[in-house]
Formats: sequence, C-alpha cells, structure tokens
Amino acid sequence: MVRTTRGQGFLDLIGRAKSFWRAFASIGVPVMFIGMLSMLAIVVLADYVLLTQLQSGTIPAPGKFNEPRNIFLIPGLSEFIPLTWGLLALAVTLIVHEFSHAVLCKVEGVRVKSMGVLLAPIPIGGFAEPDEEQLLDKSGTGGEEVASKPERMRILSAGVMSNFVTALIAFTIFFAALGAIAPSERVMITNVEDGTPADAAGLGSGMAITHVNGARIESAAEFILKTSGVDPDSDITLRVMSNGGARNISMPAERSDGEKESGLVIDSVVSDSAAESAGLSDNTVLKRIDGERIRSFSDFSSFMETTHAGQPVRVEVFNKTSNRTQVFNITLGTHPEGSEKGFLGISAPIIFKGAAISEFPAKEYLNALQNIPPKLRGIEGWFIIFTLPIMGLGGEGFPSNDVLINFYEPIGTVEPFGNAIFWIISATLWIAWINFYVGLFNCLPAVPLDGGHVFKDTLGSIFNLIMKDEARSEKISRKIVTLFALAIFSSFFLMITLPYIVKWF
Repeated sequence: MVRTTRGQGFLDLIGRAKSFWRAFASIGVPVMFIGMLSMLAIVVLADYVLLTQLQSGTIPAPGKFNEPRNIFLIPGLSEFIPLTWGLLALAVTLIVHEFSHAVLCKVEGVRVKSMGVLLAPIPIGGFAEPDEEQLLDKSGTGGEEVASKPERMRILSAGVMSNFVTALIAFTIFFAALGAIAPSERVMITNVEDGTPADAAGLGSGMAITHVNGARIESAAEFILKTSGVDPDSDITLRVMSNGGARNISMPAERSDGEKESGLVIDSVVSDSAAESAGLSDNTVLKRIDGERIRSFSDFSSFMETTHAGQPVRVEVFNKTSNRTQVFNITLGTHPEGSEKGFLGISAPIIFKGAAISEFPAKEYLNALQNIPPKLRGIEGWFIIFTLPIMGLGGEGFPSNDVLINFYEPIGTVEPFGNAIFWIISATLWIAWINFYVGLFNCLPAVPLDGGHVFKDTLGSIFNLIMKDEARSEKISRKIVTLFALAIFSSFFLMITLPYIVKWF
C-alpha cells in the first residue's frame, strides 16, 4: 500500500461541479436501495433453498461452484476469473469506487486525509481515506463539522452509483463489440488426455481444427469422415488454430492397440428416441450393430450413414455396472435433422488419439449473447448477467480470450485492427461484471458496507420522526443494522461451509 496526501488539488478541481456531483449521488441513494432489496431477496432465497436442501438431505456435494476460493471475486484465486482481465477489472472497480467517495467528500466539505495505491505485487487499485470522525461521527459529538445524514448518504452512495455506471458503460461496449465479430471455425478440441498420441503431438484443449490433410472441414462429422479414410500406414496432418495463429500438427494415422479394442462409450441417451424406448442407458459401451464391430465414433458414424428410418438393427452393448453384455433389437427412428438415414438416439464423445473432439456452437453462442439485452426486461436476462462469466450460457463458463480468437474473426471496420476486438470484449465483460457485483455487494444493509451505513441513517431518521429522540433512534437503528449484518454474513458463512459440514457428518 502506497499512501500520499498529494492529489488534493485535483480532487478540488473535479469537485467544483458540485451540482452535478450532488445530483449524481442523490440518484445513487434510491439506486442503492433497489440494489439493497435485490440483494436481500437473493440472500433470503438462497437461505430458503439451503434450508430446504438440508431438510431433504439434498445439499450438493462440495464442487467448483461452491468452493470457497471461487466464492470470492479474487483474480488468480478463483478459477473462473482470469488473472489478467480480473486484475484489470478489479483495479478499475476499486479506483472508480474510492475516487467517487473522495470527490463527494470534497463536495460535501469532508476532509480526505490521504489517497493511495494498493500493491499486490503490482498496482491493483486505489483507495481514498476520508476523515471518518467527520464522515461517520464515530465520537457521537455531532459537531458542526460532522457531515449531515443527507450528505453522508450521498458520499456513501457515490461509490456504488459509480460502479453501476461503469458497469453500464462497459456492458454497452461489450454488446456493441459482439457485433464486430463473426464465427469462423466450429470443430473444437475440448480435452486431451496426458500421455496419449494427441498429447505427444502437441494438441491442446481449446484449439480449433480447420483442415485434415489439407482438406477444409466444417463439422465434427466431416472430421470423422476425413480421418477415417486415411491410409493407416501414413500420417494425418491437422491444421489447428491456437491463440489466434494457425499451425500444422502431424501424427501417425494407425490406431493404437487401445483404440482397436475399445468400444464407443454412450455418454447420454436422447429423450423419446429409439434407444430410450429400447432401454439403452448412458455409461454403457456400444460394441456391435448388426454384428459389425464399433470401435469408435468414426465406426458408428460410418455404419449409420448406411441406414434408414424404420430399419431394424441388433445392438450389442456392454454394461459396466452389471459387468455383462446386453443385446437390444431396435427399430431406428426418423432423423431430427431431416436426413434420410436412421436415428438411434445416443450421444457419444468423439475421441481421436486421446483428444476429445466436439463442435463449438460459435454461431448459436454469439446469437445468444447478442440477445441478452432484450431479455433484461425480465428475470431471465438478469440471471444470465449475474452468472455469465461463471456459468456461461450452458454451465460451461464464458470462453477465454484464446478460445474467442480461435473460433471468431473480426469483421467490418474493426477487421484491420485484428485481435484487438477480442481484448476489448474480454476486458469490458470483466470490468462490467466485477463493477456490477461489487456495487451490488456494497448495497447490502450490513456494516461496514456502504449500504449498512445508509440503511442505519435511514432507520435512524424514521425512528426519530416517530419517537422525537435522536439519541435513542440512533441506538435502535445501530442495533438493527448489527443484527442484519450478523444474519447476512452468517448466511454467507453457511452457504460456503454447510456442504463440507454435511459431507463430514
């Protein structure tokens, strides 16, 4: 922490527009109460869900979504928040919040004792230190220099208001920037197992595959067809996009012994499909169809290309739970995409040399992101905003900057600037989201948060109107806010620890 008394003149200069800043902060007071009610509703709802789960014995086991390190918005600690963009967003959030407090202190005549920079080990934000005796009247003397309640409420709400305005500006830029990119690739490597040929060759999670032996591919099905038709004695060369750059990766086409013996693991069964009607279940291994050996997704895809709707097939699977082979006679259904080939109704991962291959829904994902603003008229849109960086649009989190660069390309007027548009998208998303969350959290009616002090002053004024006794009103309001703080922070503590407590007992 680096502290200084310099910069007072700059604050005085910015604070000259007193009418503007007072109006700005005055708007922040009702905004803070809206945020306060929203956060209280979220806490109460979370408590209700937690108690219901406790009674029914369905509290979820500890996982990444309730792990303590992921609860707090700390870049580098939370696995959901990227270090670089998280530090940038946190720095902007702290500077905006504290600077607004400092400016309003100058406007309302409250001394700013010092300002400074937080270092850990690089600058991650700023702070302003107002004279707390003058701002909060901690001595209880109520002297002439002590800020009045309206002045104090404006000073305290200024930080939250600035965070919300910053979030609004950043979200506006974020959604505008989404209109400047377009999908470019689709076939994605989602995971690479250690020690496999794919790992040895240099394939990595998040890469986009664009070509197989020089032939362009647009889908996972094309990838299967191109790789399955390669001479086993030759090499397969994949052209991949990684960190925005293209490179070729080659490896032998011959199947390993493990690949030759393995079957196709059924990941899930499609609802109302022929497979479900016949009784096929997930986590079983598809071995044969009509006597033909199914060793991989490529074998399965090739066989299904020869089928038609209504065709009866004999399906042999190995059940890993019961450790026995099961045989099902199934009539193939109509393909949901209108194809003439039959449809079994199973989902299985595509594994190539130890790399899991899937299709990244680049176009659909971009459209879903661009459609968020109209949804903000209802609860759904706000829920998406609340959870976007962590949950994404389907529980997978928001794609990293590297993934965006691999699967999208700049278009229109920003095309000459290359990958800069992706930096803008990532930076504005995290600046907006962390400002939004920090602003909301500070609205909570719990001391020492800004919302707690504003709530206490509001209660004190209401009680004083009723009882005509300012000292007693302050005492009662202080006790109520303390109880709120205990209840709220106890709720957070239980949300974090209860899954572990239940697991231990």
